[in-house]
Formats: sequence, C-alpha cells, structure tokens
Amino acid sequence: MHRWSQIFIPTLREAPADAEVTSHKLLLRAGYVRQLGAGLYSHLFLGNRAINKIVAIVREEMDTIGQEFHLPALNPREIWEASGRWAGMGDNMFRLKDRKGAELCLAMTHEEVMTSIARSELRSYKQLPQIWYQIQTKFRDEPRPKSGLLRVRQFLMKDAYSFDIDEAGLDESYAKHDRVYRRIFTRCGLNFLAVDADSGAMGGSASQEYMVYTDAGEDLIASSSSGYAANVEKATSKLAAVEDLAATGDGLPELIVTPGKGAIADICEFLSILPSQDIKCVAFMGTPAPPPVQGGTSGVIQAPPLRPVVAFLRGDHQVNENKLNAAAGTAELRPMAPDELELHIGGPAGYLGPVGISEVMTQGSLNGLNSGKSLDKLKGVSRENAAEGLKTIVVMDLGLEGRSNLVAGANKLDYHLRNVTPMRDFKPTMMADVRTVNEGEPDPIGGEPLRIGKAVEIGHIFKLGYKYSKSMGASVLNRDGKETTPIMGSYGIGVERILTAAIEQSASLFAARGQADMYALPPSIAPFQVVVTITNVREAQLLAAGETIAKDLSAAGFDVLLDDRDERAGVKFKDAELIGVPFRIAIGKKLAEGKIELLNRLTNQTDDIYAAEAVQHLRAALTGQQATIAD
Repeated sequence: MHRWSQIFIPTLREAPADAEVTSHKLLLRAGYVRQLGAGLYSHLFLGNRAINKIVAIVREEMDTIGQEFHLPALNPREIWEASGRWAGMGDNMFRLKDRKGAELCLAMTHEEVMTSIARSELRSYKQLPQIWYQIQTKFRDEPRPKSGLLRVRQFLMKDAYSFDIDEAGLDESYAKHDRVYRRIFTRCGLNFLAVDADSGAMGGSASQEYMVYTDAGEDLIASSSSGYAANVEKATSKLAAVEDLAATGDGLPELIVTPGKGAIADICEFLSILPSQDIKCVAFMGTPAPPPVQGGTSGVIQAPPLRPVVAFLRGDHQVNENKLNAAAGTAELRPMAPDELELHIGGPAGYLGPVGISEVMTQGSLNGLNSGKSLDKLKGVSRENAAEGLKTIVVMDLGLEGRSNLVAGANKLDYHLRNVTPMRDFKPTMMADVRTVNEGEPDPIGGEPLRIGKAVEIGHIFKLGYKYSKSMGASVLNRDGKETTPIMGSYGIGVERILTAAIEQSASLFAARGQADMYALPPSIAPFQVVVTITNVREAQLLAAGETIAKDLSAAGFDVLLDDRDERAGVKFKDAELIGVPFRIAIGKKLAEGKIELLNRLTNQTDDIYAAEAVQHLRAALTGQQATIAD
C-alpha cells in the first residue's frame, strides 16, 4: 500500500501547449513523465511503475522460450562495419569518439552484438536452436521527435534473436515469438492486430507487425472482418470488374489531340471516360538496393548510378512506393525531374505513356550519354556502368492485366493515344502489384470491405535469414560435420509504446462515451489497480475505515493507493481519474450504512457495496475484466 500524501505525483490541470497526441498530454498531466529535451523523457514514479509492470509481463513470457542477456549500449564501429550497417544507418545513429579517437555508436538494435557472440561461442548444430533476448535502452537520432513517447531518441526495447540450423527451425522460432507476443499484448490489455509488414532496413524474407489502431499512429494498416490485416505498404485487395472502352477505327493505338489536358481529371472530362479507363504513368529515379554484404567493408564504396523506374497503373489508383521498391529492386525512389523525363522517356509530364517506351528510353539514354548529356548523379561513373544503370525498369500494375482499349499519354505534348491494350501494344519489364489499396475495397481472403486507419506499432518480428550471420562469418558444424551458416530471426517490442498505445486506446473509448481527456489503464499495467479515496480525512470514522480497507486490499494482493490527502473530495476524484487507475473506492457519507462506493472506470459502472465485502467485490470486478481481455 502507498499513501498519496507521501509520494510524488505532480499532476497538471492543463497539458503543456506543445503536447500533441492524447497520450502525450495525459502522460504529462498525470505526472508519469517529464521532458528533458527533444525526444528525451524522464519516467517519474507512476510512469516507472507502469513500465516495470509491462517489463515484468514481457520478461515472464519471454522466459518461456528464451534466455535473457544484457548487452552494451555503447558499441565499437568495427562490429557495425562487419555487417555493413555502419554506413547504412546514416544520420539515425548516434556516433561518438573516445579519448583515444576510436569511433563508437549508441546502439539502435543489437543484431551485430548478438551475432558476434554466436560467432565466437556456437560451434555445433547440437547447440541450436538458441533464443537470446534483452530489455534495454536503445538510441536513435530521430530527426523529428514528436508525439510524446511514440517518437523519441532514447527508448526501452525488448529485442530478441534466434539462431537455427535451417529454415524449418527459423519457422518454429518465428512461430514461438508470434505466440508469446500475442500473450504479452493480451495480458497488457491491448486490442491489437498482427499484420503482414515490410522488413525495411532490418532485411529478411518475412516480417509481421503488431499494431493498435489509434489516430496517434503514423502507420496505415488495412484490415477486415475476414481476419485479413496488413500494413498498407504491403496490403492487397480484390478489384471489382470495370468496363473497357469500345475500340475505335481499326482498334490499334490512335493518336488524338488533347490540348492542355495533362491531368487525369482533365483528360477524363475531355474524352468522357472514367479514370479507370486511363493509364497513369509515374516516373522515378531509384537508388538500387544494396547487394547482400559478404563480409567487412573498407575504403570508399562507389554509389551505384540511379536507375529509371517507370510504373503504369489505372488512372484511379495511386502508386505504393514500398511495393514499387520491392518489385524494382530499389531502396529509395524520387520523382524524375523534367530533364530526366526527356532523357529516359522522351515525353513531357502529363503526357507520358507506355507505347514505344522501351525503345525510346534505351536509345534516348544512350544518346544522352554519347552527347555528354549525363546527369549529375552519373558523373564519375564509367559509360558501361552508366548504360547498365540507365536501363529503365518498366512495371505494370496487376490492375491493368487483361484490360483493353485504354487511353494513355502519347509521350508528346498535347497528345494522347486511345485503343491502348497492355501486352499487345507494350510489354513491361515486369508485372506486379504496386498500387495502394483503398478503403472499402474487398479483402483478398473473404471479400469483406477493408478498413484503413492509423495505427501504432508495438512489436515487430523478422525472419532475417543469413543477412548478419553470413556477413559476420558465423558458422557451426552441421550433422554431416560440414560448416554451415546459422539462420537468424529478430524480434522487437517497444515497451513505452505499449503504455502509450494503452492510453490512446482507452482514451478513445472514454471519448466515445462522452468523457473527453480521460482514460483508465488495464489493471495489469496500471501503476495501481485501485485507489481508496477518503472523501474527508478530518472525519475519524472515514479515515479509520479507509486505512482498514486499504490494508485489507493490499493483504489480498491488490496494488493499492490510499488517497489520504487533506483535499476536497472533488480534487481527489479528478486526480484519481487523471492518473488512470482502473478502480476507485470512495469512502464517504454512506459509511454510516456500512457501505462504500466502488467505481469500475473500465466499464463506467458504480456500485454501492458493503465495506466488509470490498475484497470480494474488487476481486470479482478484476476477474471479469481479465475475462473480457482474454475474449
């Protein structure tokens, strides 16, 4: 039992003006955290208690499958160079030098350190599988820290790593983490989704994110009642059939004058067609994705030439750059500049189209090189490498498959083509799903409408494959006595993100029932499960009853906060609401009848109960809440 009069809970009546999302405002107002600098927060008494409860749940569940380590946050440059990520992390990594001039960094994650241990200590397949984890502070030089604890420069993370002899073993380690993660987030009281995701800078063949819908999130996810869920970066949907235009003339591409009609809306109005009957062209210059690292790096690595990437899709669809990167084998895309459009496509913006594009681009690119018309990004690169890099990747979205008699740009100012039929009139380098799904489109499982909304990522699991073990030279002897490279997985949980997601999720439910700026944390992670409020400590009978009930609840195993302050009852009630404690017992005038008031803030239900039955009623309420979470 803790006494409010003896602990530090600096509540605020108003949130600071620079507080943005709901959880940020409430964490500050409730006295959970205080800001030290941009993206740097101190966890005060309440915040630290909540974080410690989350950590205890994470540790208890992770101990069922793995072993806990504690690794240095300060890493030498060499360990990151061995994986090739010293340069790859760019400005996101905090870097420093010691007094002897040796370069170090503050770790963002620990694949390299864990792999170095495996490289030194694992010798045989008999030692596999291994699952090692830690719960530790990580650092990221976030360019725009915001949203309280959601985007920070120092954060607490549970990161785990698996080492297996083969892909079947990795599949099992991956599945173990999935089961454990679901138990962790369920025990933390979160309503979450597991979604297919992009592996990003981590690399690997497969990954899955655990997300909580909230307007404070920066990710977009698509889900449906069929059980389908995916990050919008990877989400797909079924497309309803659309009507093609009737052919004109001989049915072959026909040049038509379209003066000043470069925008899709304008050409559709001019020709009385639908956007789905138009072919959109989106042109980029792409940075080639780096090849797998085979070992340590030294010296200066010459940047590869940018590569033209052109996508064609329906006029009513938007390109998804993550999907396009995956299809084209690029790491980053930027729009082509006007001179690049002329060099690689031979047409002006607004009138770009697919017919004849392969020949135009190949010849145009080489002509540009021959005439010395090289782009700044290609200076210093040999002509042969530049020619190879300038070969344009033409991607046709699957939404154009089987379509006919469409309208497209003619690669000529003020002209379009009609009767354009994919695969007859142009052949892309590849066909791929490169579009962004839309709200309400049928999901690919049961055809149910997709819901698209913002979400916060609370966990992420990756099948890393051999990215780190191979580059860093880790190996073991297999059953045949031959050296083989272990296959790896990586698994992360943002501890503070669980707290913020729980606040955001609860606050939205309170807002829906007309209680703005209020929340209640799940009992499993709340700093206290119940606050016993003595409405008037100057009345000896109320004070004595409060002391007795608080001690009884504490003896029964509840986390109890006794509000014994000499404050007005209204002030105490508001503070109890503000710190997010899920249950409140108020001891007031009804004590004359032997009764006290039990408020379940999670259900907004108030009951008058007999003081002697406080433990029994609170235990029943807590059991009911746990059953609801489990369901």
